[in-house]
Amino acid sequence: MAIINKGTAFSNGEQLSASKLNDLVDGATFGTDSVDNASTIVNANGAITVRDSGVTAAKLATGSVTTNKIVNANVTKAKIENVSDYKVLGNVSGAAAAPQEVAILDEDDMVSDSDTALATQQSIKAYVDATAGGFTPSTYVGGESVTLPNGLIMKFGQVAPASRSQHQGEYLLSFASSFPNSIITATTSILTTSGYPDNHAFVDDLAVSGIRLVSGSTVNGTSTYGWTWTAFGY
Repeated sequence: MAIINKGTAFSNGEQLSASKLNDLVDGATFGTDSVDNASTIVNANGAITVRDSGVTAAKLATGSVTTNKIVNANVTKAKIENVSDYKVLGNVSGAAAAPQEVAILDEDDMVSDSDTALATQQSIKAYVDATAGGFTPSTYVGGESVTLPNGLIMKFGQVAPASRSQHQGEYLLSFASSFPNSIITATTSILTTSGYPDNHAFVDDLAVSGIRLVSGSTVNGTSTYGWTWTAFGY
C-alpha cells in the first residue's frame, strides 16, 4: 500500500495537462502505510491524526508541561494522594520552598522534641494528662510535691509534733525529697483544733533538704497543735 494515495490516475498515452497535475496533488490522501496505527491513524478525511493514547510520557520533553497549562481545578486530591503513612505535605524549611512530606509523630512523651514534625491529638492529650494535668496529688500525707510545667516545684503539708514543748519552740522538718537545685521561699502558720496561740510562727534555716519551723514560747489551749507549711524551689 502506498504511503500517499494519488488524486488522479493517468492512463498510458493520456495527454498531460496542468489541471490534471493539480488534481493529482490536491486530491491526494495519506495511505494506511503512512501511520503506525498505534500512536497515529488516518482519519475519514485522509488526514493523519494522533490517537488519544498516542501522547505518552516518553513523547513529552522534560519540563515541557508548564504551570499555566494546568487548570487549577484539575489539580485534585487524587492527583497528590500517594503520600507516605504518617506524613502530610508542608514546608518546615524556614523559607519559601516546594512542599515536602512532614512527619506526624505519635509519641506520648514527646521524646523527639522535634521542631519540624507534627503531633497526633492522642499524643498531645497523653502528654498533657501526664504533666500539666497532674497538678493535684492523689493523697495528702503531709509532704506533697508538685512540679509545674516551667520547672518550679511546690511542696506543702502539715506536721503535728509529738509533744507540746516541741511546738513551743522549733521543729526541724525534712522534705520527703530534696529540691534538685535550690529552695526559693517557704511559709508556715500555726495549726490548732482548739484555742488560739498568742504568738506568730515563722520559717528559719531554708535548705534544699528541709526547713526549720519556729513558734513562740507560749501556747494557749489544750488540744494538739502543729504547723502548716509551704515551700517553693526548683
